[in-house]
Amino acid sequence: MSILMCFNGIFLSVNMRAYMKEERVKELSTTSMISETLDPRLSMVQDATPTTLQTSNVMENDTRCGEQILRHGSVEKVLIGAILTMLTFLTICGNLLVVISVCFVKKLRQPSNYLIVSLAVADLSVAVAVMPFVSITDLIGGQWIFGQVFCNVFIAMDVMCCTASIMTLCVISIDRYLGITKPLTYPVRQSGWCMAKIVLSVWLLSASITLPPLFGWAQNVNDGKVCLISQDFGYTIYSTAVAFYIPISVMLIMYYKIYRAAKVSAAKHTISGFPRAEEDDSVDCVTAALKLQREVEECASFSRLLRNDRKNISIFKREQKAATTLGIVVGAFSVCWLPFFLLSTARPFICGVQCSCIPFWVERTLLWLGYANSLINPFIYAFFNRDLRTTYRNLLRCKYRNINRKLSAASMQEALKLAERPDLVL
Repeated sequence: MSILMCFNGIFLSVNMRAYMKEERVKELSTTSMISETLDPRLSMVQDATPTTLQTSNVMENDTRCGEQILRHGSVEKVLIGAILTMLTFLTICGNLLVVISVCFVKKLRQPSNYLIVSLAVADLSVAVAVMPFVSITDLIGGQWIFGQVFCNVFIAMDVMCCTASIMTLCVISIDRYLGITKPLTYPVRQSGWCMAKIVLSVWLLSASITLPPLFGWAQNVNDGKVCLISQDFGYTIYSTAVAFYIPISVMLIMYYKIYRAAKVSAAKHTISGFPRAEEDDSVDCVTAALKLQREVEECASFSRLLRNDRKNISIFKREQKAATTLGIVVGAFSVCWLPFFLLSTARPFICGVQCSCIPFWVERTLLWLGYANSLINPFIYAFFNRDLRTTYRNLLRCKYRNINRKLSAASMQEALKLAERPDLVL
C-alpha cells in the first residue's frame, strides 16, 4: 500500500508538472500571437511618425502644389522691384491722364470717349488694386502672405479689372466699325445714356466671371503659400472664353471689316482734274459762245465734284485712320495677352485641378506681359488722337488754362489745311 501510495504521489506530481508546462506553453503561444498581431500596427505607427514629421517639414518649406518658393538675392530684388515699380507707376500716370483729360476738357466729353474712359478706369484699377500685391509677392519669391480671405478678394479684383479692360477694347472695336459703316445714323443713336448702359453692361459681365469661386462652384487654390485662381476644368474654359477668346474673335472680325471698307473706299476714290481748254483758235462767235457755255457747265459740275471729293477724302481718311488704330490695338492686345491665356487654358489639363506645375518665373513673366497692355493702351489712343495728344502735352506742361480754346484752334487749322488742298490725290 505504501508503495502504491508513493507511486500515486509520484504520478500526481508528474501530471501536475506536465499540466503546468502545458499551461505555460499555451500562455507563451497566446502571448506570441497577441504580439504578432500588435507588432505590425506598432511598426506602422513607428514608421508613420517620422514620415508625418518629414511631410510636415516639406509642407513648411514648400507648397502642396509643388511650386518652389524662390529666394532672390539683394541685387535681384532691387532689379525686379525697380522694373515692377516703374511699370506700375507708368500705368497709373498714363491712365490717370486719360481720365483727367476726358473729364475736365469740354471738347473731349463726347459719348464716344466714354468707352476710352472706361478702358482707362479698368487699366487704372489693375495698376492700383492688383499690380502692387503681385509685385510684393514676386519680390519675396512667390509666397502669398496676405491671407486666405484676401486671396479670394484679390483674385476677384484681378479677374474683373483685366476682363473689363479686354471687353472694353472689344466694344471699342464695334463702336469704331459702326461709326465707319453708318456715319449718318450711328452718331445720332450714340447718346450719353446709351454709352453709359454699354459701359455698365461690360463691367457687370466682367464681374460675373468672378462670382463662381466666391459661391462654391470652383474654389481657388490657397494653402497659405500660394494664391491661385481655380483650376476647375469647366470654370477655366468658361472664364478664358468670356474674358479672352470671344473678345479677340470679335476684334479680329471688326478689324477685317474696317480694313475691307477702307480698301474698297480707296479703290473707288478718284478726283477729276479741271477741264482743259481746246487747242482750236477759231474766232466764230457762235462757236465761242457754245464753248463758253460748255466750259461754264463743266466748271459747275467740277465744283460739285470737288465738294463731293472733299467729303470722300474726309471719310476715307477716317476709315484709314480707324483701320490703322484698330490694327495696332488688336496687335498689341494679342501679343500681350495671348501667351498668358494659352497657358491658363492648358494648365489644368497638364497639371490637374489641385495645383500648378508650371515654373513660377514662366507664369509671372506671361502675367506681367498681359499687365503691360494696361500700360500701352493710353499711349496708343493718344498717338492717333490729336485732341488727346494736345491735352496730354498741356497737362504735362502744367498749362491748364484755355485747353479747349487750343483744341478748337487746332481743329480750325486742320480744316483750313484741307480746304487749301483741293488737288489732294489719294
